[in-house]
Amino acid sequence: MGEEIKSSNFTDEDFIHYKASLANDTVSLGQLFDENRLAEAHPVAGFELEAWLIDSDLRPAPVNQAFLEKFNNPLASPELASFNIEVNTEPRTLRGHALSAMHQSLNETWQACKQTASELHTDVIMCGILPTVLNEDLNLANMSSMKRYQALNRAVLQRRKGKPLVLDINGVEHLRVTHRDVMLESAATSFQLHTQVSQAQAARYYNASIIASAPIVAVCANSPYLFGKELWDETRIPLFEQAVATGGYDGAAFGPIHRVTFGTGYVRKSLMECFHENIEHYPVLLPVNLDNAESKLAYLRLHNGTIWRWNRPLIGFDNEGEAHLRIEHRVIPSGPSTLDAIANAAFYYGLAHTLSNLDEAPEKFLDFDKARDNFYRAAQLGMNAQLLWLDGKSYSAPELVKKILLPLAAQGLTDLDIAASDRDEYLGIINERVTARTNGASWQRAFVKKHGRNMYLLTEKYREHQDDGQPVHEWTV
Repeated sequence: MGEEIKSSNFTDEDFIHYKASLANDTVSLGQLFDENRLAEAHPVAGFELEAWLIDSDLRPAPVNQAFLEKFNNPLASPELASFNIEVNTEPRTLRGHALSAMHQSLNETWQACKQTASELHTDVIMCGILPTVLNEDLNLANMSSMKRYQALNRAVLQRRKGKPLVLDINGVEHLRVTHRDVMLESAATSFQLHTQVSQAQAARYYNASIIASAPIVAVCANSPYLFGKELWDETRIPLFEQAVATGGYDGAAFGPIHRVTFGTGYVRKSLMECFHENIEHYPVLLPVNLDNAESKLAYLRLHNGTIWRWNRPLIGFDNEGEAHLRIEHRVIPSGPSTLDAIANAAFYYGLAHTLSNLDEAPEKFLDFDKARDNFYRAAQLGMNAQLLWLDGKSYSAPELVKKILLPLAAQGLTDLDIAASDRDEYLGIINERVTARTNGASWQRAFVKKHGRNMYLLTEKYREHQDDGQPVHEWTV
């Protein structure tokens, strides 16, 4: 979805051509799998950070086009709304001081973003959901001026047969609003982690990422408020799922297949199963003619980019043209600080690596529906969630993380040859966070409990703490 398209208007012939090309790409990818021609390498990591542009009143500032022109960095791009941006990092092999190098890179990029924003009399802030965003901000006038977003909006509404999108979230309070476009999605911003893995390890790594999703969301939650309502600890999860609520073919257009999804099950043998599912169950949304595209498997990769699994398999190509597999872990919200973000990454990379290398596959001990239940419970309750683990026992999220998962994550980072100083620093942040039972969501709730429901004051103090660079468990209220 990162590439711009030439047109947002499509004909029946465009759909026919795209479906045929997608089928050919799927066959070609299947041959790469069958012939074991996907790259083998030590895991390589990267990330995408989505953020908000805000004005002097701490409200969304729809100026991402001006920002990106001034920033002039190929690792930055627009998001759906003109008040959102995305910044990326160069991929790094997961060994040595990779984590501290990622941290330094993120800090440098973030400071450059703040400098550029200040020149436009704005600022940038990383937060799963900006507390000051209002329902009326999420309108087509604030959509980024790119044809791909216009086309996506039109396609989703067509698949819904003109039926409006309804956001209906029951949390501490109840929120229900109706939209006739996909702009609700722009209220959710994420910190998305990528890991390039070998073909032999990919299926296990994908399943491990699914199992790890619940405890990671529990310790990372940072989105308790939307439109002034107190909802889930990670409200971004139901928000995104309902903001692009379209399903499969014909009678399944409204479910049970969904385009934003935890998935339909573990992979049994190969990630190719996901790409077969893509073509069998998900209608084409953007039938762009990519016959002259420079990227290989362009039809398959664009189609995959319009299916938002919380753990998503990706196909990439290196500079030599060799295909590789990546797992995109999409469950972590943006913020609260750059230090928290890299600590979250360290926890995921270490935990996923260990789980994917256990003598017996962990998915044998935790049914997929239990992993899915864990995920939504963690999104709703954060640190207060009770999570079922591989031993069949239920643990509080902090207890599970401290007693079982942090040692597994530490072992994973050690096995990856991550420097001990990096391992201890970033996993130490997670340990201190769960000991204090304070993530971004609980800090926001505590602040509101003390100072009242002033979303502007909350955002102001949140930004001050973020700019100080301290981890969220050390923030005062």
